[in-house]
Amino acid sequence: MARLNLIDEPKLEPPIDIIEQVVRAQGWRFDRIQDDEMAAEVRGNWCDYSLHFAWAAEISAVHVTCAFDVRVPEHKLGTVYELLALINDRMWLGHFCLWQSEGLPMYRHAMPLRGAHSLAREQVEDVLEVAVNECERFYPAFQHLVWGGKGPAEAIDAAMIETVGEA
Repeated sequence: MARLNLIDEPKLEPPIDIIEQVVRAQGWRFDRIQDDEMAAEVRGNWCDYSLHFAWAAEISAVHVTCAFDVRVPEHKLGTVYELLALINDRMWLGHFCLWQSEGLPMYRHAMPLRGAHSLAREQVEDVLEVAVNECERFYPAFQHLVWGGKGPAEAIDAAMIETVGEA
């Protein structure tokens, strides 16, 4: 495997403090698990979303996940993986996967920060906005597939219908 000659740079302080400031400003519930790890919860239109933030100093990256409670039964795993492929094909930042141990779909994104002096609040706000918006956008597709009896293509098509006007 090819290896890059990387310049040793001073390590960043754990940027979880900045993430905590942004989460606190949103009024979301959160729990600071450790200096380099935090969990939060945000209420969405469809459900409550569980956010998790972890700082990996050895690779200078922040890992962000956003999970929602749509338990995937074992007999639906194959079709859920097909749905994940269709969803990820539409993603610009991050991706969806299945949290194996819990059987829950979740959004994941990593922010490499090597060379940055700090994590900007705006970066955190952008990643949080994308994470929650993508979960809101695709939550119905998981519901259609897991509980509505639709196939992957049908589930994503049903979820992607844009509502126009007011009732």
